[in-house]
Amino acid sequence: MKKVMLFCIGGLAAIIAGASLGPVIALAICAGIMYVAWMQFQKPSSKLIKGFWGLAGITAFFVAVGNVPALLGIGALAVLYLVYKKWNEDGAEPVKVQEENDPFVNFEREWKQLTK
Repeated sequence: MKKVMLFCIGGLAAIIAGASLGPVIALAICAGIMYVAWMQFQKPSSKLIKGFWGLAGITAFFVAVGNVPALLGIGALAVLYLVYKKWNEDGAEPVKVQEENDPFVNFEREWKQLTK
């Protein structure tokens, strides 16, 4: 039953991630433009070039902020990762043996003490 739920959640997350693949790529491009604009803005150059890179960075920032479907796609990719991790987990818990209450263990311990 657990595997069926993981399969359903993973399938839904895969559909959402596939549908928002374009916005995720656009967000990555905007993040790259913002990085390049920030690096070029920090270099000492003329005010005109700094203004250009500042404007390019601000424009890329606003485009990235308006890209909400990309955030949904990134969230769906995170859910897919978690489903993958849970799918490969071993669900068997180790059996705990209580030595104090087990009559055979107590017998073995007593027998060792008697045969010494």
